[in-house]
Amino acid sequence: MILQSLAGLPAFLVYFCTAILAVVVYLVVYTRITPHDEFKLIRDNDPAAAVALGLSLLGFTLPVVSAIAHSSNIVDCLIWSLIALIVQVVVYYVIKIPVPNLSAKIAAGELAPAIWLGLSSFAAGALNAACMIG
Repeated sequence: MILQSLAGLPAFLVYFCTAILAVVVYLVVYTRITPHDEFKLIRDNDPAAAVALGLSLLGFTLPVVSAIAHSSNIVDCLIWSLIALIVQVVVYYVIKIPVPNLSAKIAAGELAPAIWLGLSSFAAGALNAACMIG
């Protein structure tokens, strides 16, 4: 009985490790495209940076979860994870249009622009995840 339960462990490990790798790649790419240093700001107790990055991360992981659930193999999952990353990068640049000094405002600890960016990223991720069902 226990061996039957553990039969899916190799697939779990492959997908879980792939998802962790995708998250790490996302964080590296995303924090490189933003002019502010999210992790330094978070270490310095800047809630705006934490809100923006945290919700952005949720916006990325939602489609990754959907990709894991709906992909036919690990390569398919990686392709859709890459698409999720691209969507989040595009969202960042689009959201900057109405708030051109978005990064400076987040670095200054302003919550409204951080919430705007974070929730926009989250919304885009939710839409992205929902579109991955085919």
